Amino acid sequence: MLKFSQALHLSIGSISSYKLRSALTTLGIIIGIAAVVANVSLGASFNQFFVDELGSQGSNFIVIYNEDINLFYDNQLEAIRNTPKVEGVSPIRQQLAGVTYISTIRQIDIQGSSADYEKIGNIQLEAGNFFSDQDKYAAVLGSDVAYEKFDQKISYRNSIDIEFIRRDGTPVEHSFKVIGIIDSPDTTFIQTGAESDVRIFIPINTMNEMLGIEDYGGFSITVEDAESVRPVSDEIDKKIARSLGVSERELDNEDVKPYTIFNQADILDQLDELSTGLTSLFISVALISLIVGSIGIMNIMLVTVTERTKEIGLLRSLGFTRSNILSLFITESIILGLIGGILGTFLGLVGSYAAVTILGLPYIFPMYLFVLGVGIAVGVGLIAGVYPANKASKLDPVDSLRKG
Repeated sequence: MLKFSQALHLSIGSISSYKLRSALTTLGIIIGIAAVVANVSLGASFNQFFVDELGSQGSNFIVIYNEDINLFYDNQLEAIRNTPKVEGVSPIRQQLAGVTYISTIRQIDIQGSSADYEKIGNIQLEAGNFFSDQDKYAAVLGSDVAYEKFDQKISYRNSIDIEFIRRDGTPVEHSFKVIGIIDSPDTTFIQTGAESDVRIFIPINTMNEMLGIEDYGGFSITVEDAESVRPVSDEIDKKIARSLGVSERELDNEDVKPYTIFNQADILDQLDELSTGLTSLFISVALISLIVGSIGIMNIMLVTVTERTKEIGLLRSLGFTRSNILSLFITESIILGLIGGILGTFLGLVGSYAAVTILGLPYIFPMYLFVLGVGIAVGVGLIAGVYPANKASKLDPVDSLRKG
């Protein structure tokens, strides 16, 4: 009976004796494993990138916006505010307006909100403060508005003029003091609400007063914890629908509801599907390389059987059984797969790091990838080595010595 230690020693000796052949055998598996590991790591990095971008838009949020005017009023606001687990709610309105600074006029989106929006929208200020509910003609500018939109940069404590057009076509203008500049959120993919860097935020009561209206364009809400986002969203949906005369059985009918509601949990689900799809695509491409690598191992191992016919005959004449020969060749294939797996995993780690650095993604390398990469490589080596090993074990010892 051939011991494992003996099979291991003989296999390592064979691999060492044919360094070039062994290197070529492992090359395919190295490339295949590197591709699998790098692509799985890239998928995890993309997923983290999406989560980080979503987090920059606020945490545990729910957003409601209407598709008609004269829809949302204070009674809906109070209904949301009194919903259990709601931590903060801000009525919101968005409208394009003419903004004047030192004789330069630009059309800019104005966001009306309450003071709670600073927390709900995860507003990070570069300078100054966000307005309070007692402020009236105060404005907080996105970084792009402050530094890029006008001929001269707008600084904290400067004044700007904002002109709205009312629903009846009447223009109305007022001067606002800039009390804060918002730091750029650096998001490049996800926008769930107001793009803070290209907008101006003012108190919604002031905005409504200038527009001569009392309704709201929607609501931005934050809840106490992530687990509560979906149930609280469902409860708010029911309350809003009830206040507008929409029955519960029609809550899922978007053609009936005159408003849209979405939440962080729903977006995370969609991002998870997108991330899973990207990862699956990456892995599918990588598996092609892995299949090519396994075929390479099988081909070279088959050539090896032909080259080592005399050696096989000599081993058989010394008393090695078919199972011993089978064990030797399979052990050799596994060792080659193990070497390819370790080198391929390391190469995949380096490759994924280089890729995320170039793409500007967070670097994520789950530790299970090392075990996965090496495990797949050993499995591929085992499977690819079975047929050549079986062929070697069936060679007639007399014919082998004669052919050798």
